[in-house]
Amino acid sequence: MAEVRKAVFPVAGLGTRFLPATKASAKEMMPIVDKPLIQYAVEEAIAAGCDQLIFISGRGKRAIEDHFDVSYELEIELEKRGKADLLKQVQGILPSHVSTIFLRQPYPLGLGHAVLMARPVVGDEPFAVLLADDLMLSEPPVLAQMVEQYRRYQTGILGVEEIPREHSTRYGVVDARPWDDRIYQVSGIVEKPKPEDAPSNLGVVGRYILPAQIFHILEQTRQGAGGEIQLTDAIAHLLNERQVLAYLFSGQRFDCGDKLGYLKATIAFGKLHPEVGADFTRYMDSICEPQASAETLP
Repeated sequence: MAEVRKAVFPVAGLGTRFLPATKASAKEMMPIVDKPLIQYAVEEAIAAGCDQLIFISGRGKRAIEDHFDVSYELEIELEKRGKADLLKQVQGILPSHVSTIFLRQPYPLGLGHAVLMARPVVGDEPFAVLLADDLMLSEPPVLAQMVEQYRRYQTGILGVEEIPREHSTRYGVVDARPWDDRIYQVSGIVEKPKPEDAPSNLGVVGRYILPAQIFHILEQTRQGAGGEIQLTDAIAHLLNERQVLAYLFSGQRFDCGDKLGYLKATIAFGKLHPEVGADFTRYMDSICEPQASAETLP
């Protein structure tokens, strides 16, 4: 049985919704408390058993590569200053058994094109795709949940969540019927349909487990909406050749490609942070009290 050991991270996007913050820095490096978004996604992939990480990068994204590289100068300085805890954190960003490779996407041709670029590294193995914009709060991690389903069914798995129908224009929406606990058999998928045209209330989020067969389909997929090669279109064609399942994951998703979603994630993760969580929670409670005023805040 083939295991899911390779994870693909499309990180070439411009992050225009966060300008000017992303003018000179990668949106995936924006921090949630003290870790960048991309590190959360990488940790999720590693927790699911992936040990080969493939980043599809672009111009202005060098900071991501540097983040997962060794920083000798920083480590020496931390060691000299006796900051053992910080040194341990820096050295532990990427476990020694995990390897990385960075590929450059020369043109912004969409998510499908970014995934296709991973083909020389992925080969004929099943693989995961994680979008760092979608930050997950769950135990076990969402991708680990999906890998468990993959082991059981040995087919493509799409991570989905229940969405308000009026938000259907933000998602790929599956046409699916219940098949097992939290598992749906997919018969179709539509990219950003109008609410009245949405086939269900199950929206695809940034977690996929795909067979290598998707690469052959992506090669033949024409540019779609926005002049981009859409991964959703390729998955729709894949349905003609083999079964694909949707998994309604357990946990909470934050859309960190959106300002409000990013702020919500910062609050949720801040309240859980082992160092500042208790104090931050008390602060949040104080400003949420009806009688709180600017004069009474710390």
